[in-house]
Amino acid sequence: MAATPKAEWLTQLGSVIGGPVFAYTMFRYYFPREITRPLKYYFKKLINFFYPYIRITFPEFQPDGFQRSLAYAAIKRYLNAHSTSQAKHLQATVARDTEAVVLTMASNSSELVTDDFRGIKLWWASRETPPSSQTISLGPREADKRFFSLTFHRKHRQLICNEYIKHVLDQGKAITVKERRRKLFTNSKGSDGGGYSYGRRRLWSEVVFDHPATFQTLAMDPVKKKEIIDDLINFSESKDYYKSVGKAWKRGYLLYGPPGTGKSTMIAAMANLLEYDVYDLELTAVKDNTELRKLLIDTSGKSIIVIEDIDCSLELTGQRERKEKEEEKKKKEEEKDPVKEKMKKMEEKKTSDVTLSGLLNFIDGLWSACGGERIIVFTTNYVEKLDPALIRRGRMDQHIELSYCGYEAFKVLAKNYLQFEEHELFGRIRQLLEETKMTPADVAENLMPKLRGEDKERCLMRLMKAIEEAKVKAEEEEKLKAEEEEKKKKKAAEEDKGEKKKKENGDAEEANGSTDGVVKENGVAENCA
Repeated sequence: MAATPKAEWLTQLGSVIGGPVFAYTMFRYYFPREITRPLKYYFKKLINFFYPYIRITFPEFQPDGFQRSLAYAAIKRYLNAHSTSQAKHLQATVARDTEAVVLTMASNSSELVTDDFRGIKLWWASRETPPSSQTISLGPREADKRFFSLTFHRKHRQLICNEYIKHVLDQGKAITVKERRRKLFTNSKGSDGGGYSYGRRRLWSEVVFDHPATFQTLAMDPVKKKEIIDDLINFSESKDYYKSVGKAWKRGYLLYGPPGTGKSTMIAAMANLLEYDVYDLELTAVKDNTELRKLLIDTSGKSIIVIEDIDCSLELTGQRERKEKEEEKKKKEEEKDPVKEKMKKMEEKKTSDVTLSGLLNFIDGLWSACGGERIIVFTTNYVEKLDPALIRRGRMDQHIELSYCGYEAFKVLAKNYLQFEEHELFGRIRQLLEETKMTPADVAENLMPKLRGEDKERCLMRLMKAIEEAKVKAEEEEKLKAEEEEKKKKKAAEEDKGEKKKKENGDAEEANGSTDGVVKENGVAENCA
């Protein structure tokens, strides 16, 4: 039976491959390693000279073996979408600080994931190097060194190295930020830190940030709300602009208004809009200016640093002199009481040494440029108490007043709590809100159903009753205040009248004394005569 053309071709191919393999085997057998080693070296150099492709590797860990490579993590996220659509052998992992499942190609599989960048074809592979020997190592991943390898044609070296790798890392980091679980941080008191990491004390303690507030549910004027949203989005997209004008990529917001007007809710809505972490900085727990700087350095980008009720945090309101006078006035009394003196010493030990100068440098000094994409938020109920240097433009760029509940804010709350957009009682409620000051927190509390299945109209009636009661109470307080002012005026008038009468009596006595002297002198003169 005659051989088929295919069988003849395979036979010829086997002979062609078998000849060099046999020759190489005999060469290794008869020639010592001292001769074969340099020959192999020059043979590889010859192959590399004609080989048109370049390979770049990205190891999982840094050369020290302890710190994980950020580039490796970013590439892993970038390859996620390509791997799921191309590779057949996938490996599933749950990334740190996120609940998202990351699918990537399995290590040491024969598959390659292709990518296209401006018409250039590239190949990604996941590899793993087994340990050379069974030894004990201090490195966390000495036993299985994993890495990604990127292969591309050498004529595209400059474009790949300068643009494509940066593109991959930026895209990977963006995916990481989008999928991560955002955190709420707070600073620890003195040395009672939130634990230790790699031998150093952690300056921040953290929990998962899961606040539901958004700008859609925030009760405030829609026009004002849109201005704030536009400003926040513009800031998050202006990295190049800030660099071009020579400013640190940060922005300050001062939120002020009466208690219960939604300042904390506004911060949560800002964080959810921009997908930023929140650092709640407690100034009274900061030892001094040095620790304040360390806390700033330890914050990450894409974050909001919050100091709530800053007028109560430290004596930074420009009223130090008045406070010192009051303390001097009470000093003698406190010294007589040993209990008060002891309590005072305990209070002094708790006092922070953070100064106004240190806080200003924290916000707008050289240290504020460390990192980027940060928002600094101050909240206060009494903006007039704050030092002007602390809230000037450039430090607190936006001053946002959150005031009492208006009609537009009420409609947002009614939609949130009762799913009402229009109702016949809205007109009366609008009139009452214009006549009475009530915070959004009080309005929301009265709109919230107290019983399961409670009638929604009943909630509106309860709100109307609460506003009317608040109106009556405000009128009574205003009346009492007016009466007190009237009493003070009468008392002041009586005191002025008494002082005037006293002065007149004194002048009269002085005049009488002068008259008696004149009479006496005249009498003496007559006697002499």
